[in-house]
Amino acid sequence: MPSPPAASMSLMVSRCYCCSSSPSPPKQRRDADSKQQQPIRGARLSVTRRALLLAAVVGSAAGRVRAAEEKAEGGGGGGEEGVLDAIKSIFDPNERTKAGKVLPKAYLKAAREVVRTLRESLKEEHGGDVAKFRRGADAAKESIREFLAGWRGQQAVAAEESYVALERAIRSLAEFYSKAGPFASLPKDVKDKILADLSTADAFL
Repeated sequence: MPSPPAASMSLMVSRCYCCSSSPSPPKQRRDADSKQQQPIRGARLSVTRRALLLAAVVGSAAGRVRAAEEKAEGGGGGGEEGVLDAIKSIFDPNERTKAGKVLPKAYLKAAREVVRTLRESLKEEHGGDVAKFRRGADAAKESIREFLAGWRGQQAVAAEESYVALERAIRSLAEFYSKAGPFASLPKDVKDKILADLSTADAFL
């Protein structure tokens, strides 16, 4: 007699199990099994998150290593040294500036954001698009607030040319608006002075 198809076999097994006289596991045992599985699922989730984080770090490291290798192959020098430097830089809290100084990455990020947003805001001031100007001004105010909250008076950067120039630009802006009012337009001389300070800061970041 030929064997029944797989689907029929599955149905038969299911029916046999349902009709079986063997008792189902006690409720206490099922609850215990469920409780034992919960921490395992939590552990698996934690491991998965750590794995994703590690993958992101490794991916970033791989990108920098490839860039260092390409630079070495193109005659930029460095070889293995360049690759090692690229890996170390990922975990280094500091970064080398255009001027060759080593400063905190967090400071450089905050300072560059002030330069970028304030420049864009000044560029849009007389552009005619009021909504765009307001968005730019809000972004500039937020970046200035974060920069001052994190780095005002910090000895690690207080004497840096970039910090001094940014503080000067922010002070010029604040002094003008405190006298002329929050809705006044910047005169060309004040605007040019602020842009010059931003360019000075940018050269040292």
